[in-house]
Amino acid sequence: MPCFGRTSDLQLLPILTVFLVAASSVDRKQNHTTVPTEGNTFLTVLEDTKAVLPCPPVPLTNAVVTTWKIMLRDKPPCIRAYRRERNETTEANCTDKRITWLYRPDQNAALQIDPVVITHDGLYRCDVVTPDGNFQHGYHLQVLVAPEVTLSQSKNRTVVCKAVAGKPAAWISWTPEGDCVPEHEYWGNGTVTVQSTCHWAESNVSTVSCSVFHEAGNWSLSIELEQGVQTPENLRIVCIILPISFILVIVGSIWLLKIIGCRKCKLKETELTPVEEDEMQPYESYTEKSNPLYDTTDRVLKTSQVLQS
Repeated sequence: MPCFGRTSDLQLLPILTVFLVAASSVDRKQNHTTVPTEGNTFLTVLEDTKAVLPCPPVPLTNAVVTTWKIMLRDKPPCIRAYRRERNETTEANCTDKRITWLYRPDQNAALQIDPVVITHDGLYRCDVVTPDGNFQHGYHLQVLVAPEVTLSQSKNRTVVCKAVAGKPAAWISWTPEGDCVPEHEYWGNGTVTVQSTCHWAESNVSTVSCSVFHEAGNWSLSIELEQGVQTPENLRIVCIILPISFILVIVGSIWLLKIIGCRKCKLKETELTPVEEDEMQPYESYTEKSNPLYDTTDRVLKTSQVLQS
């Protein structure tokens, strides 16, 4: 019986060994799967702040080479690398002094940007080479620029709200709503100026508010409308009366000129009629002198006068 028990224990030893080896291999695989081999993050950072970009969470003791590849717009890629066995760092095409290692790369391979400016939009990727494989993580960095918000009043109860040089473009709303016209102006650095011009014709609206919404924050400004500018009806009446008065003056002038012209024509006609009578008198005297009937009548009259005497 004792011999049988010993042989049973000896037979169990290989089984236990195989089990422990399998368990250890499973644990090793589980530890490796906790760290993803590749990942990407979309990151938004406010301008004039500090940004820290960590590498994949791999123990630095296992890292052989850690490399940052920085790809910015309209610039060649910047390469920053650290080789552990030599304890040395190398750089290529890295001219921006605001992008550096957070600490010593042998202690922490994270990258820092301090301060962040609008030209730091781009892709940042960390590659870590280990004996167990390669791990990488990328950051799509977008820089937010807070707009400068202004509110001003112009003529005729019209108010202008501006969100100047924001990135991305801001959105503007009004309380209460009015007759509004939006405008967008795009700049070369990627910022956008948004302007909204609103008019309120109703006299019962005394105060208006402009609300600006942006990923960097929200703003709300208010202003009182000037009551003294409420003269649209008077202006309309003046605009109607002035053209009518101008037309009446022109028509009256033409009528007056016609009357004066008619009077002059009548005066000329009256001056011409006596001349025609004078021209007729020589003809009458000629007819009287040359007509025998007139001579006979004269002789009869003279004879009758002599007989009477």
